[in-house]
Amino acid sequence: MAAKERLIYLPLGGAGEIGMNCYVYGYGKPGQERLIVVDLGVTFPDMDTTPGVDLIFPDVSWLEERKNRIDGIFITHAHEDHVGAIGQLWDKLDAPVYTRAFTAIHARRKMEEAGHNPDKVQTMKPWPDTIALGPFQVGFLPISHSIPESSALVIDTPEGRVVHTGDFKIDYQPGVGEAFDRDLWASVAKVGVKALVCDSTNVFNHHEGRSESTVGPEIARFVAEQRGMVVATTFASNVARVRTLANAGVAAGRSVCLLGRAMQRMIEASTEAGVLPDFPSVVSPEDAGQLPRENLMLIVTGSQGERRAASAQLARGKYMGLSMKEGDTFLFSSKTIPGNERGVIEIMNAFSEKGVDIQDDDGGRYHVSGHANRPDLVAMHELVKPQIVIPMHGEHRHLREHVKLAESGGRLGVLAPNGTCVSLSGNKPEIVEYVETGRVYLDGTVQVGALDGVVRDRIRMALNGHAVVSLVLDEDDSPLGEPWVDLKGLPELGSSGASLSDVMEADLDQALQRADDKIILDDDRLDELIRRVARQSANAEIGRKPEVTVVISRLS
Repeated sequence: MAAKERLIYLPLGGAGEIGMNCYVYGYGKPGQERLIVVDLGVTFPDMDTTPGVDLIFPDVSWLEERKNRIDGIFITHAHEDHVGAIGQLWDKLDAPVYTRAFTAIHARRKMEEAGHNPDKVQTMKPWPDTIALGPFQVGFLPISHSIPESSALVIDTPEGRVVHTGDFKIDYQPGVGEAFDRDLWASVAKVGVKALVCDSTNVFNHHEGRSESTVGPEIARFVAEQRGMVVATTFASNVARVRTLANAGVAAGRSVCLLGRAMQRMIEASTEAGVLPDFPSVVSPEDAGQLPRENLMLIVTGSQGERRAASAQLARGKYMGLSMKEGDTFLFSSKTIPGNERGVIEIMNAFSEKGVDIQDDDGGRYHVSGHANRPDLVAMHELVKPQIVIPMHGEHRHLREHVKLAESGGRLGVLAPNGTCVSLSGNKPEIVEYVETGRVYLDGTVQVGALDGVVRDRIRMALNGHAVVSLVLDEDDSPLGEPWVDLKGLPELGSSGASLSDVMEADLDQALQRADDKIILDDDRLDELIRRVARQSANAEIGRKPEVTVVISRLS
């Protein structure tokens, strides 16, 4: 009996974490489904778990093996965790990319930077415009978020309608970008929705969501009260907030200067796309340096403590010739993302040492989230009335809690973290397969797999230090002098008070004198002996076993 066609949903990133979004929808016979991809995003490294890494992508090996079945890639909005990997991963998938106009500006730039044809990115108008790709009919449904032209996707299939929310909040006065249109969403839901694949970021926040418009008066009041130079940071992509900050500076009689490439690019893209027609005029960093401090406001990148961003560089000294000093004020109009606290606090303390006054978001007075709180999630469930709710965009605990929330409202909830392939055919969703998922690191200009051992070895060297042992053997395969030890990341002296490298060299020399010909003549066995003795010797002196590299040179 021939297998029936089915509708599948498969997250490869973003379900079980916040960031690195990549979702797959498919329809057809098992193993022959036509596919569309939603978002290709990045997440960011940290020195504890991914030292030296530049960016982290989802592992799209599963998709790459099926690239001839991919009909299109849809990008919901221009945040890095949704569009950031398009340039790095596009050649693995080789499918047309569809976005709205504002997002297309960023996607095309990333394609160009990676050496790909930017014309592969095609711009679509919002709903009710749609495009037919294989068994799918897909349209961009405007939704409010913290960046212009965010869109949900309406995905019509032979099995029914799926709505993929992307990132969202219910905001009727977002300032920049489209307000949430309840009537439009109700009309989309009216025909019946089989599955709602829904943002889960703020499922644990029980407070009513607040509009972006509520922070404007508070920020204006705060800026007007300051006497020295005012510097403010926020997410560069939140152009509504950037405009609010700039307007507050102008209202207080200050000239406004934007610092940081990401900030400038976002404002330029917003103006080019026509979503930000009324941004105040700004001054260059060179001109800003000539103005009285009390007449200047800087809006800078680095709200999450990024070391190379403008905020961190100002904290360390100067940026673009500008610096902060006692009597100035720094405003964080942003919420610190979990995991970034250390970098943000370091910046705060550095400013404090300069005598700069620091103001955080004050529990939401100067910042509101771009994601739906729990009451907004309930409102979305009730508005769309889906048969099935599949939580995405959240850590595992967020997804699990969102499933409970859906089930408390009488709906089917599906817990589907990365790699979980769910069949949405029939009346009840079914997990039909588990796909191997993982991460790929951009390390300099090279992509390396998480299991390749590169980052693992880097962490081990950071934790344990590194020793290089060099041994030269003469024509008779006898050691030519003692082994030579070069240490990195280890103390010079051991607990005995002697040079650590001298102690290790002496212990290695004794071990080699005792070794028989079977070991001396076999490079592998000799390598093993040297590595073991070097680690034991170091451990006896400093209580630590370093990573050891052995270099054996034979003159014969």
